[in-house]
Amino acid sequence: MGIKTTSLEPWIKHKITGTSSGILTRKQIEDYQLAKLQETLAWVTSKSRFYTRLYSGLECKISSFQDMVKLPFTTPEDLKDNPLDFLCVSQNDVNRIVTLQSSGTTGKPKRLFFSEADQELTIDFFHHGILTLVTPQDRVLIMLPGELPGSVGDLLRLGLERAGIFSIIHGLMNNPEIALEQIKRENINVLVGIPTQVLGLARFNDAKDCASSLSLKSVLLSTDYVPLAVVQELESAWGCKVFNHYGMTEMGLGVGLECEGFCGYHLREADLYIEIIDPSSGLPALDGCLGEVVFTTLTRSAMPLVRYRTGDMSSFISGPCVCQTVLKRLELIKSRDRVYLTEADYLTMADFDEVLFVLDNVLDFEVTLTDGMQAKESHLQLDIQLRGPVSWEVKRTIQQALDKIPVVRDARQKGSLRVFFYFESSSVMISRKSTAKRQIRDKRRGD
Repeated sequence: MGIKTTSLEPWIKHKITGTSSGILTRKQIEDYQLAKLQETLAWVTSKSRFYTRLYSGLECKISSFQDMVKLPFTTPEDLKDNPLDFLCVSQNDVNRIVTLQSSGTTGKPKRLFFSEADQELTIDFFHHGILTLVTPQDRVLIMLPGELPGSVGDLLRLGLERAGIFSIIHGLMNNPEIALEQIKRENINVLVGIPTQVLGLARFNDAKDCASSLSLKSVLLSTDYVPLAVVQELESAWGCKVFNHYGMTEMGLGVGLECEGFCGYHLREADLYIEIIDPSSGLPALDGCLGEVVFTTLTRSAMPLVRYRTGDMSSFISGPCVCQTVLKRLELIKSRDRVYLTEADYLTMADFDEVLFVLDNVLDFEVTLTDGMQAKESHLQLDIQLRGPVSWEVKRTIQQALDKIPVVRDARQKGSLRVFFYFESSSVMISRKSTAKRQIRDKRRGD
């Protein structure tokens, strides 16, 4: 049996043409996107104080996608400095305000405003996107925050409800034993959650030797970078399919989703226009080349964003997907955070994820950089949560894993980086307080 076409395609065709039947073409998508870009620019230049200032003296009318390069970027710093200046509607029309303070950062948080119509767009995306991996017969456990109306778990629950699919909001996992009991009691066969939390659940389940009592068909991982090591372990532990979702709050919580071909994210092209740029020059990256993801919202009313720099690194994938969709594909996101040790050498959280989560006794960890005692020396501190006791063998194994990161290995050998370990032994994962992406905490003075 062949791979079924992503469920996003008929949904997007209906949004663009008014019907889900027939063939969707790239021309239809691009004509629609260009018209929506023109509408969005007209909307923000007449309603947003920020964009009125940003575009002062510029010709903001576009007649082709190439004209987009004439427009300046919007940055996360802009959102921190001028959140209310982005508003295009009355504050009375704001249905939800989200404050984002990513882990590992200091200073002012980002604030994002959504109208009821904006949140409806997200529910609609969840409703149709989730059909790639579930059917009406499935039962879904949502391991994401969902207590508050309009939170990500609540919006996903509403989307599943519209699709006729049973779901329960578990929230962020505080106790894996309670989560496993709920999975069994409610006959759950699909999980949606944060990669590290779902991995912790699998490892706790494995330690209890009760894998045979679970019948998980699919897992959807979201809100953070997804290490290949985590995907492989979940597939092995539960015999399930593991799907990767890409989104961020600024995008309206969703931009793309893997199909059963597992060869890139299919994009939400009726609501977002995606560019890949060279992060140094700001110009469009060459086809197939790695660059920074930049997006423009096409259908948002309260707080549209134009050419917003995400910091995420990816590239467009050329050629058709095995599911035969006409939608564009994006390579799986590499990692948005970069912490430089030298002008050329940098570290990302993904570097650590890929070498440490391979070790089956690592439940979670935090990475912090501080100034060393000598000039141009940095200290790398790893706070590691282990399943099981701490031993010299464990420390040696972790050090060997770290040396698989070339930047860490070379800096240690040059004497410009010293590594310190702090271990906590636990049978369960320490609960997370939010869905903020895990980042390297850089506490160096920078002078």
